[in-house]
Amino acid sequence: MSSAFDIGLEALTGVRRASQAAAPPNENAVRGTFFLETFGCQMNEHDSEKVAGVLLARGYRQVESPEAASLVLYNTCSIREKAAQKVFSRLGEFRGKPSEGKIIGVLGCVAQQEGEEIFTRAPWVSLVCGSASYRKLPELLSQLEEGRHRVTGLDTDTDETFETEITRRDNPWRAYLTIIEGCDKACAYCVVPYTRGPERSRSSESILSEVRKLAELGYTEVQLLGQTVNSYADPSRRKMRFSELLLSVAEAPGIRRVRFTTSHPRDFTPDIVEAIDAHPALCDHVHLPVQTGSTRVLRTMQRTYTREEYLGKIAMIRGARRPISITTDIIVGFPGEAEADFNETLSLLDEVQYDGAFSFKFSPRPNTLALSMADSVAEEEKGRRLMILQEQQRKIQSQRNAALVGQTFEVLVEGKSRRENQWAGHTSSNRVLNFISPERELLGQYVQVRVTNAGPNSLVGEHVC
Repeated sequence: MSSAFDIGLEALTGVRRASQAAAPPNENAVRGTFFLETFGCQMNEHDSEKVAGVLLARGYRQVESPEAASLVLYNTCSIREKAAQKVFSRLGEFRGKPSEGKIIGVLGCVAQQEGEEIFTRAPWVSLVCGSASYRKLPELLSQLEEGRHRVTGLDTDTDETFETEITRRDNPWRAYLTIIEGCDKACAYCVVPYTRGPERSRSSESILSEVRKLAELGYTEVQLLGQTVNSYADPSRRKMRFSELLLSVAEAPGIRRVRFTTSHPRDFTPDIVEAIDAHPALCDHVHLPVQTGSTRVLRTMQRTYTREEYLGKIAMIRGARRPISITTDIIVGFPGEAEADFNETLSLLDEVQYDGAFSFKFSPRPNTLALSMADSVAEEEKGRRLMILQEQQRKIQSQRNAALVGQTFEVLVEGKSRRENQWAGHTSSNRVLNFISPERELLGQYVQVRVTNAGPNSLVGEHVC
């Protein structure tokens, strides 16, 4: 899930290359080379870290292009139709080319969704593996190395699916941790319950043990992940609530920041806000997807709350003792969405004043209830609504960011520009802050930055020495 707040960081150098160099393969002889491309959200990014860890431990070496790799893997997302199309576009690049012993694999949600049908659409693919089977990758690769033509890992085990034995971390300061997998909700448009399986939570003891290890390794920020992260239900005897888990993670020595995503409005309770208020290490940012501002469409989507109930959650967050940034997801053009429904979404933007929003045109996905609904909104109209919504949200973000000029924020420095004295990082509220500093080395440090200018997607400032 790339964020509007992330604009600007991709132009910076040092973070990704340095992090990969920090996790070399073991001393075994190199079995081969692998190329891994990731599509989708933070959970997919973390899944790729798990896969890379497995491969590096097995003696593979990562390379920068599919042409240079003996093993080519695409970790896929199927939430949006366009994301799935990108994967098959990538696979199409191998059509008619001699494989020369190259193994091509599809991982993640598209793999789980399409299953062995991928072999029909792209016969040159040898490996299809869903996210619940990444622990089995060594076994699957062994079968391919021994000459088997095709292998699959498509079960949705509810046990031991959270972390692989070795995870390669792609950021030297921030670490992702999956605390809950799958989803028990039944949103009409969403394929996640099918591709990721039912909700199953990791034990609090296991989570806290890994957090402590990460802190010992020098990680200062952790981000707890789940399709519905705040639906966490501790399976251990402690029965720790999500809010209690947040506080326990924040208390780990060496941890400076704790983030979590993505929350479901139904399970967003007052104790979560109380926890954020209680501990400064818990970041002042909540991502709370609404999808639409119309109660009628929310019911069709089977989102389990009304507009008024959602606004009650927003009021609860706004009532915190410190300002909390709020971001959201919105779908336009869902089946049956009338102009009046769309206008309710626009009015919700004005009422909530989001700090960021991911917005998309509805696209029907396989194995969802919405697939059988009449797609009554024309593509051209979906595009028009999306453009109107994004422009309105852009104005809101410009105004909200402009109000921050003159304020000073703590920034975790994550990138350095090619231009002299130019740095960038994120604030606790997850805003990108680009700033000037004469310091020679700031990467990984927490510094104070005064905001001097603002745009809709990022802030500009100067280092306060």
